[in-house]
Amino acid sequence: MTSELPDILEKVHQILEYGEICDHCLGRLFAKRSFGLTNVERGHALRVAHALAYHIPFKEYEKGTCWVCNDLFEDIPKWAEKAAEAVKGIEHETFVIGTRVPPMMTESEEMIWSDLGLENPEPLKSEMNREVGKAVSALNGKRGDPKNPEVTVVLNIADDCTELQISSLYFYGRYLKHVRGIPQTHWDCRACRGKGCELCNFTGKQYPTSVEEEIAAAPKQLFQAEAGVLHGAGREDIDALCIGTGRPFVMEMVNPKVRSVDLKELEKAINESAMPEVEVRLECWSDKRTVEMLKSHKGHKTYRILVSVDDRISPENVQNAVSRLKGAWIDQRTPNRVSHRRADLVRKRQVIDMKVIGVENGLYRLEVVGDSGLYIKELVSGDEGRTVPSLSEILAASAKVTELDVVQVDGLPNM
Repeated sequence: MTSELPDILEKVHQILEYGEICDHCLGRLFAKRSFGLTNVERGHALRVAHALAYHIPFKEYEKGTCWVCNDLFEDIPKWAEKAAEAVKGIEHETFVIGTRVPPMMTESEEMIWSDLGLENPEPLKSEMNREVGKAVSALNGKRGDPKNPEVTVVLNIADDCTELQISSLYFYGRYLKHVRGIPQTHWDCRACRGKGCELCNFTGKQYPTSVEEEIAAAPKQLFQAEAGVLHGAGREDIDALCIGTGRPFVMEMVNPKVRSVDLKELEKAINESAMPEVEVRLECWSDKRTVEMLKSHKGHKTYRILVSVDDRISPENVQNAVSRLKGAWIDQRTPNRVSHRRADLVRKRQVIDMKVIGVENGLYRLEVVGDSGLYIKELVSGDEGRTVPSLSEILAASAKVTELDVVQVDGLPNM
């Protein structure tokens, strides 16, 4: 730093000409030019060196006169107490402090950076975050962790208050849906859009319940959470069962005040609450990254379906038509039944396997293994020519799915 000292002291001289500035803010402007000192120590040292270099009497900073921060750093103990109070009653081990700086303070320091071409400053909010964080740890023994905080306390300087953000808690497993007529997630009433009306009996819901609501009910109480959000590996139709190995999912608990719940006890509580409609098998605790992986995972799915076929079609012709679809690539335009909420595109999907496994009361029981995103009902019906090829097209006769069960959904590897 020796060779750079005259240049730095010239910058210090220019900074002091703007007006009184505290040691914290003076030190912050050169924070990345030296190590081993706090900003307040660095600022004080620069103030002494400046007085010696310019042969002027040394003058301590007079508190209450900093034109950049208005002596904000003098209030670090006060803000630490506010932050510690904000997280009382919230179970957590890690936290991070954030600071919402008033625009005038931000403009003041950015003006100096720009005017003097300062390249190594530390923003005011960074020092506040760090110093208040250290003070909070000293008060409550919790650990600051900017990468994986369980709670975030934002210091709102202008309004003299704190804002609390609690990180979501996640768990991974598989669910089974044992009844038909339940959607995967909550649907607002189409008529009132969730406000409540006569058509929905003033519940605001299109359906009385959902897989999401059934799974979330018990965890909301155990975690004292605001809400539960289900992230599934795809979704089954409302009239479909999800049986066999179940569908992989991650449940996100929003704003949980409690975090330490035994996973087996959690599974038991969910099943006691959700059975017989829904059942879960929990595997592990999870995180937001797993949600993203689950949504993008393209695992195969296995279905068992009952299919009605025109009576004039022989079992041999049905068997041959099904065999022709095995391994076939299918062009599927967005089905009519979901076109109101999905982009009108043609998607190419493969039928990995397809076979007739029985006949029940004149209906054919089929097992289908397909790519993620393959619409099974349309694979059978053809959807008025929007799915090509289809069982109906090959048979040159009407075919329709009357019952659909999901029996296998590939999960994430190593989960």
